[in-house]
Amino acid sequence: MAQKNILQYLLLGLLNQAPKTGYDLKRVFENEIGEFWQAKHSQIYPELKRLETEDLITHIELISGTKLKKKQYTITPSGVSYFNEWRYSPTSEILASKDEFILKLYFIESKNDQHLPAMFAEQTTLHTDKLTHLLARKALVFPNQATITANYGHYLILEHAINREQDYLKWLATADC
Repeated sequence: MAQKNILQYLLLGLLNQAPKTGYDLKRVFENEIGEFWQAKHSQIYPELKRLETEDLITHIELISGTKLKKKQYTITPSGVSYFNEWRYSPTSEILASKDEFILKLYFIESKNDQHLPAMFAEQTTLHTDKLTHLLARKALVFPNQATITANYGHYLILEHAINREQDYLKWLATADC
């Protein structure tokens, strides 16, 4: 089965919220969407070019400072239709998450492996830091009910990420290693 190009829909969805430069899009991936989807600079810009070729987005050039030209992208009406078709279509499969730690655990042969305590301690630190970051983002982005109501989908995703980290930490703490 061919893999869906999800990045195109992410970019269209972000541009459906408001016009953005490539740099703006990269920052959204770093600060918001990166909690559940990753994209690199080297993926974003070619996809923007392709979307523009297909008339799903357009751009204007802005001058920043005295010489720096930036492209600000905007979704077109056909881009909105294409995005909405995807947004409201059924999600018929669950994609496997890529968790390198879980993959490494798969190959541990014995409960008595001497590396397990250090591996679990490292993951506990990483997931504790991630949970702390997510809770801080929640406090910053959603300080009151009005902000939750205005960005409900984003709020749900953040709550999901917080629950995921809490559950992962609980699993790490209760594993018999």
